[in-house]
Amino acid sequence: MKVLVIHTCAGAGHLKAAEALYAGLKQNTPHEIVLVDALDYTSPSFKTFYQRGYVLLVTRFPWLWGFLFRLLDIDIVQPLLRLFHRIGNGWNARRLVAFLREQEFDYIFSTHFMPSEVVATAKQSGLIHAKLITVVTDFDVHKIWLHPATDFYTVACNWTHDKIKHLGVKEEKICICGIPTHGQFALPHDIGRLKEKLGLKKDVFTVLIATGSFGIGPIEQLLEALGEFQRVVVCGRNQALFQRLVRKNYPFAKILGLVDNMPELMAVADVMVTKPGGLSIAEALVRQVPMIFFHPIAGQETNNVHVLKEHGIGVMAADVPAIVRAIKELHDSRDLYLTAAKQTNQLARPEAVRDIIALINSQHKA
Repeated sequence: MKVLVIHTCAGAGHLKAAEALYAGLKQNTPHEIVLVDALDYTSPSFKTFYQRGYVLLVTRFPWLWGFLFRLLDIDIVQPLLRLFHRIGNGWNARRLVAFLREQEFDYIFSTHFMPSEVVATAKQSGLIHAKLITVVTDFDVHKIWLHPATDFYTVACNWTHDKIKHLGVKEEKICICGIPTHGQFALPHDIGRLKEKLGLKKDVFTVLIATGSFGIGPIEQLLEALGEFQRVVVCGRNQALFQRLVRKNYPFAKILGLVDNMPELMAVADVMVTKPGGLSIAEALVRQVPMIFFHPIAGQETNNVHVLKEHGIGVMAADVPAIVRAIKELHDSRDLYLTAAKQTNQLARPEAVRDIIALINSQHKA
């Protein structure tokens, strides 16, 4: 059986979810597994526009991104949006459709709405016959993810299930599997030895500041305000931020760029200050790290915070002083800290990859 895992590199979360699925499928199934970025099968200009346009909107014009996010979720806009997608994707993703037809995949996992739209439209037109499983990578779900030709949706939790069902998706198409995370996030660690390996002090309250792949937010103010704690900052792809922070040589702080050991960094963290992206949240839930949210992207990230708030998970801090207060409260009260860590169990899905794989295996046997 041939299985495709497809994503787009517009934000790191979609890629990380795809990589987790790919690794799980390669390790636990005998199938032929292929991982691709959908944008690699579009025109160079479209790929550049798609990637840079998204980064520009969320970093420089977040108000505009939030407006568009809400606008495109309105029912009356959906027919026009579908037409726009069909024309735009049909033209720019012709090589992707040709690739799908040539390869004749049996199953396609999509961790981003763009390839889901392309695959579903090709299915609807009879050009391909693969089963399409759309893996929703946030705790809320936007209508842009939905298409009648999708065979299954995997969602993060009961809340997401109820929302997508309310939007008209049939019950039998919805599977509560969780957001796929790499198995390393669930591994036990000797924290003292791991801190030593990472060059951190043992037995010291450690704050992980994760800025997202774009490296945005009041990072310098946080570093200065949290000077009494050991701090680890992940700057993502923001090289300018990384170099600026390194030059300042903050005491009791470790400054990192784009990392590939986030499971280890979360393991040594007592609390994580993070942008509320779906994958970052899912990983922290598996690791049972209390979270303080900051600088959310309007739309998907603010909606993620809303869902977690309903489950008593995480703190949305409006500014740097509020973040500092929340961290000090967790540091000063053992009971409060243990409660915050325990709350993560409500939505943690460490076996999400396994459950999604079990879904396709059961369909294949049927």
